Amino acid sequence: MRMLLPLVAIVITLPSLAVAENWPQWRGPNLDGTSTEKGLPIRWSRTENVTWTIPMPSRSGSTPIIWGERIFLNVADGDNLELWCLNREKGDILWKRPMAPGNFKINKQNMSSPSPVVDGTNVYVLTGTGVLKAFTFEGKELWSREIQKDYGKFGLNWGYGSSPLLYKNALYVQVLHGMKTQDPSYVLKIDTGTGKTLARTERPTKAKVEAPDAYTTPTVATVGSKTEIIVSGGDLVTGYDPESLKELWRADVLNPTAFAMNRIIASPLYKNGIVYASSRVKPFVAVKPGGSGDVTQSNVLWTYDNGPDVPTPVTDGELLYIVNDRGIVFCIDAKTGAQVWGGERIEKAIYSSSPVLADGKIYVPNENGTVTVFKAGRKFELLAENKMEEYMLSSVALSKGQIFVRTEKALYCIGKRQ
Repeated sequence: MRMLLPLVAIVITLPSLAVAENWPQWRGPNLDGTSTEKGLPIRWSRTENVTWTIPMPSRSGSTPIIWGERIFLNVADGDNLELWCLNREKGDILWKRPMAPGNFKINKQNMSSPSPVVDGTNVYVLTGTGVLKAFTFEGKELWSREIQKDYGKFGLNWGYGSSPLLYKNALYVQVLHGMKTQDPSYVLKIDTGTGKTLARTERPTKAKVEAPDAYTTPTVATVGSKTEIIVSGGDLVTGYDPESLKELWRADVLNPTAFAMNRIIASPLYKNGIVYASSRVKPFVAVKPGGSGDVTQSNVLWTYDNGPDVPTPVTDGELLYIVNDRGIVFCIDAKTGAQVWGGERIEKAIYSSSPVLADGKIYVPNENGTVTVFKAGRKFELLAENKMEEYMLSSVALSKGQIFVRTEKALYCIGKRQ
């Protein structure tokens, strides 16, 4: 028995080590935009500190997804939507698989916006047209379905853009809409093995006109020994039981003025017992998960008026960093909402990508193609402005000491692999 204990400890530890080296979902291994990576590059350009690059046929809001020796990309190529799998070492294409025809551009996004998710064996990818497919890492299609065919057309004003959430053996897919439909909003739980719906929960809201629309991605909160699926949008933050998909609680706090155009883009964030949820700039709210029924009066911890519109914030649990659409950065106390510093201007541009945090540094791209790096901490310190000079919508991905930067024209692997 004494000989077995060290072996058991090693086996238990291995999965966490594997996850820490990968970027398996849009917001990374911790679902919150943070990584334990160390020694990441700070400065680069299109030609300096670049390990490899591969051309991209168009822009995308989809983040590169990385597991082991593979990189997965949701790609719009003309009228077609595809899943690409790349060799991580050299960046060459291992395979491409068709997802669906019918790609179209609406405002700044196209129908490749949702990021894929991986579980180490299979990859799952959703298009903005509602086609959801599963593939093995070798490119074999396992199943396919069409969300719009099953549950009606998406009714968002600017097209569907939410990524699926992978938790245990299920995908959680939200459809929060109302601008162009009278159909109810809903959340799906889908079996990763078969693609079949395990549960569907409607999500009623009093939001009107465009306010029901949300482009957010669900996240996971751990409350004691229990887990909840967190969804924000349609004026609400809601928590669901991951098994039954029963709604556990709701906080009607994201639109106190009943603004008719209050569509929500920045996703909910969970860290150290607090759910952070964005509205359309204000209010930005902190909510205690758990509870039952309407928790608007009981579980809202604080609100803040300098929230983001599009970029999802990032936090290390002590400090929370908000980058707004104009490149103005605010740092607030994650527990109290008190401003630590704020109003710091980084490069003047439009910011649609979300910041990521690793090794005491925050990386945030803008639509001009500059990735700004600033220091995490109680004093603002600009470290670098890396000018790619190519249009960017995607957030960066981090893995094994390297940074993966997706622009309209190319995917770049930055730095040396550790």
